[in-house]
Amino acid sequence: MRRGAWGFEPGSGKRCRRPAALALCLALSGAVAADPPAAEKTVAAVRIASPPTIDGRLDDAVWQRAPLIDNLHMVVPDEYAPPSERSEIRVLYGPDALYFAARFFDSEPALVSANVMRQGDLSWGEDGFSIILDPMNRGQSGYIFDINPNGVRSEALFTNVTEQNWHWQAIWRGMARRDDQGWTAEVEIPFKTLSFDPANHTWGLNFTRWLGRRNQRFGWVSHNRQQNPANSGQLTGISGIDQGAGLDVVPGLRLGKTRDFATGMADDYAEPSLDVFYKITPALTGALTLNTDFSGTTADTRQINLTRFDLFFPEQRQFFLQDADIFEFGRIGNDSGKPFFSRRIGLDDEGAGLDIDGGLKVTGRAGRFAIGVLGIRQQAGQGSGSSDLFVTRLSANVLGESSLGLIATGGNPLSAADNSLYGLDFRYLNTRLSENRSVIGAAWYQQSDTDGRDGDSAAFGLSLGLPARRGWQADLSLKEVQADYFPALGFVNRTGIREGDLKLGYSWRPSGHWLRSVASSVEGWRVQAIDGALQSQQLTIKLLELENQTADYFALDLRRQRERLDAPFEISAGVIIPVGDYSFDSYCVNATTGQHRDLSGKLFACDGDFYDGMRTSAGGELTWRPSAHFRFDGALEWNDIRLPYGNFTTRLASLRADIAMTSTWYWENFIQYDNVSESIGVNSIVRWLPEAGREIVLVANHQLQDVDGDNRFRSRYRELTFKIAYTLRF
Repeated sequence: MRRGAWGFEPGSGKRCRRPAALALCLALSGAVAADPPAAEKTVAAVRIASPPTIDGRLDDAVWQRAPLIDNLHMVVPDEYAPPSERSEIRVLYGPDALYFAARFFDSEPALVSANVMRQGDLSWGEDGFSIILDPMNRGQSGYIFDINPNGVRSEALFTNVTEQNWHWQAIWRGMARRDDQGWTAEVEIPFKTLSFDPANHTWGLNFTRWLGRRNQRFGWVSHNRQQNPANSGQLTGISGIDQGAGLDVVPGLRLGKTRDFATGMADDYAEPSLDVFYKITPALTGALTLNTDFSGTTADTRQINLTRFDLFFPEQRQFFLQDADIFEFGRIGNDSGKPFFSRRIGLDDEGAGLDIDGGLKVTGRAGRFAIGVLGIRQQAGQGSGSSDLFVTRLSANVLGESSLGLIATGGNPLSAADNSLYGLDFRYLNTRLSENRSVIGAAWYQQSDTDGRDGDSAAFGLSLGLPARRGWQADLSLKEVQADYFPALGFVNRTGIREGDLKLGYSWRPSGHWLRSVASSVEGWRVQAIDGALQSQQLTIKLLELENQTADYFALDLRRQRERLDAPFEISAGVIIPVGDYSFDSYCVNATTGQHRDLSGKLFACDGDFYDGMRTSAGGELTWRPSAHFRFDGALEWNDIRLPYGNFTTRLASLRADIAMTSTWYWENFIQYDNVSESIGVNSIVRWLPEAGREIVLVANHQLQDVDGDNRFRSRYRELTFKIAYTLRF
């Protein structure tokens, strides 16, 4: 599915949300009709003794016993309208796995969009088939398994009910084929891959079909154009299923050599690793990692920071992504004030790796409770020795779709100073309001305790949202982060502040028009010190957001910003903005083309005031997919800053070239340059994945830097790593 909490649509790249042109909204509001309620749908599970062959052909006789699901409806753009193409889905189960077969008819089979061949690659414009499973049938958590017409698989965990984490990886099988009627898919999802309660014989189930070239989505059950565990049908009658011993053993070996050109140091290494996953119960998993190996993880995409505060980078390491949804807290997401952020573990302040000696994690569910416990021993961030780190998370389902929970952390990955934290949160969700509306909200409290910090150290907040895919939408969030609040295992970039965020908007969907949606919005954001002194304030008005039926998108924004500096701010080397109160206005234009095309792109341009000077920014990304075997991306971001204290220009460029020989054998290349660090980073990975859970990887990393500013780049660091890992399932 690859969508966010508001149910992103293909090609938009933005949330269609929070419009504010009130006169226009009032004029159009009478044209908005109430959506019909999503009917509850059920399919009875049929058990088989012998599984079908997973080859994408659908010619196994056993499929004739499977119930037929052909009552999909359109979800996007016109929810509950008849779909433009017919779909047939069948489901079976055996003692070891669930099995799905799908036939997707297409009146123009030659135009089926299948641009992705590399496992893990994503395209918003692909045709595809998604299966949503909620084995607990509580509407709180679940899985997505997605396959495209080339048989390329991707999977995600639901977090906070409506959001998805596509960095998670799982072991399952799927094959697909194209023919003169459209395309077909077969999927096998082992019960060993899932957490479930064997006493629960009814599972949440949903399906999505993506029709890329028309920017359409069909589904079995939907509500407010969203599909998630809270909006699903049911698969009934599941019994007598088996996870075997419930044991996955993943031995690995890493061979490599490094060279630091600055120090002249070189190193050769051969390091074994071991990950063990054991199903304590079918719904509770214990994970053990020894000498943890994170080689083969894709390099972070660089960001240029023109603010005074830290930026957020997502987690990509699989050990920490296992059941990561359980550790989500207070619907804080990736914002400042997050009590637990796993990237604090195994990485120093500069993003360099710290050795992890071992770790133990227990995650899962028991009845209405979700449980997460994590313990890590890693190399200390400063000095010698090791740091011991702990996280505990417990939450309980309440009020149907809501939850009440607590979190506790201990240890500091970067310092010998003791640190601990506890927090309580309530996450509210109601997707069953009249006229297809929903309410989403949260309230949370945290208290940290750190050696050497004796002042106020709490953080607390609340949020309330009224999401909608058309008509009015609104969001409100408030929080306070006290001066000595310090989540050593979390993420915070400002303390001693109160922050408020209010968003209001309206979106209109013309009927029978080349336009898919028209929207406008207003958002106000303010950060002030607890004593009331302003720090930052921003008002953003999206004058216009347009999206057409083929996923092309255009937006025009106006922004008024105010920043108060209580200390000088060195924004660039030698360019220091003095203490003062600054107000500045700017505007931005954004455009995106639908990604179902072989050649697609994104462009943005911004111009206006910046502190007491001027800033002009522009950038874009161009993606070319000449075939499913090749993908080339080029991106550029440019900022020209003109201030009374000095002028400077930032440039950030990247080039990606991926070659997929087959869906199991591919070569990824990623080159990045920025003129702030004056460095070039090269990340090249050759992967062979004969099947999920088994891989051979060759990784080359090379860092070059222009140390003297003479435009001559010299090698600073080089690493070559060979890795093999093999999952044994018992």
